[in-house]
Amino acid sequence: MGALSGRFENNVITTRVDWLLNWARLSSIWPMTFGLACCAIEMMAVGASRFDIDRFGAGAFRATPRQADLMIVAGTVNFKMGQRVKRLYDQMPGPKYVMALGACATGGGPYHEYGYTVMKGVDRIIPVDVYVAGCPPRPEALLEGLMLLQEKIRRQKVLRGEEFPPVPAQPVEA
Repeated sequence: MGALSGRFENNVITTRVDWLLNWARLSSIWPMTFGLACCAIEMMAVGASRFDIDRFGAGAFRATPRQADLMIVAGTVNFKMGQRVKRLYDQMPGPKYVMALGACATGGGPYHEYGYTVMKGVDRIIPVDVYVAGCPPRPEALLEGLMLLQEKIRRQKVLRGEEFPPVPAQPVEA
């Protein structure tokens, strides 16, 4: 066979550390519930039995940032709430990821032009990994955004902290 045949016991598996840790991370993403407006209804629908986010390993919604590694910002973020979003993001342990869900979280939505209290996108205060478009986006779009995030996690390098090829934040069409 190969040069390694017969050199290990029967119960030894060889793999790359990056692959193993990334597989564990992408198979158990714990999102934090942070619904601010109507997009949160669609986020709740993803957790129900019809769409079943549990099959992606992300069904354990957390209410505290210290137990979560994905912040799904769903809805309108005003300037006063933006300070709390930043504080909650800072409290999350690393590695941490952010998904902007809906038109309001990605760019201000219908309040973009005349909403003086509305932030024109959550990416002005925290880094966003995946943008999910729609007003409100369908649950399938949220699942596609989760799969894009899993692909980004799969490509990360753990030991050096860089990614294999750089993966930019990608929009998801509703």
